[in-house]
Amino acid sequence: MTSDLNEQKAALRKQIRAALQKNPPAARAVASGQVRAQLKEQAVWKNAESVLFFAPLPDEVDVWPLLEEALTTGKTAALPRFDPQGQNYVTCRVHDLRREIVAGQFGIREPGNGCGEIAPHSLDLILVPGVAFDLAGHRLGRGRGFYDRLLADARGIKCGMAFDEQIVEAIPVEPLDVRMDFILTPTRLVKVAG
Repeated sequence: MTSDLNEQKAALRKQIRAALQKNPPAARAVASGQVRAQLKEQAVWKNAESVLFFAPLPDEVDVWPLLEEALTTGKTAALPRFDPQGQNYVTCRVHDLRREIVAGQFGIREPGNGCGEIAPHSLDLILVPGVAFDLAGHRLGRGRGFYDRLLADARGIKCGMAFDEQIVEAIPVEPLDVRMDFILTPTRLVKVAG
C-alpha cells in the first residue's frame, strides 16, 4: 500500500472521528435505536437464521440489543473473538450473554474461551462496524485489517452499520478490502449495486 493511500485513510478517520465527537452520546443512542428499528423491518434480518454481531465501541452503532433479541427468538448468534496465536478474529457462537461474554484483547466484549467457533461462511447475515462507508459498499476500518480478514470467508449478506456522519463520498480502497452488500444508517438503507 502506498503511503499516499495510508495518509488518505488516516485523514478520513480523523475527519469522521471529529464529526462523531460533535454528536453527544444521547444522540448516538437515539440514532442507534433508529438503525436497529430499521434493520428489524428488513427481509435480510427477518430471513436470517444466523447472524454475526459486533460488540460496539462508544462511537459505533449499538447493535447489542439486537443480539439479545436474536438469542431470545432462536436465531444463531455469533460474535468475533480475538485469537492471539493467529493474530486475527474468529467467529464464535454465543448462547448466554451474562455468562459467556468477557473483556477481550482490546477491551472489547467478546465470547469467552468456552464458546465454540462457527464458520464465517455459514452465517446468513454479518453486521459490520466501520469508521466510514461509501454508497458503493466500501468500508474504512480502524486500520489493522482484522475485519477484512474475518469477512474474506463470509458468504452471507454483509451490512455496514453506520451513523449518517459516517457516510462519505468515496473510501480509498485496496484489493483485499471487502465490500458491503448493504449500508444501513438511521435515515436510509442502501442496497449496493452488484
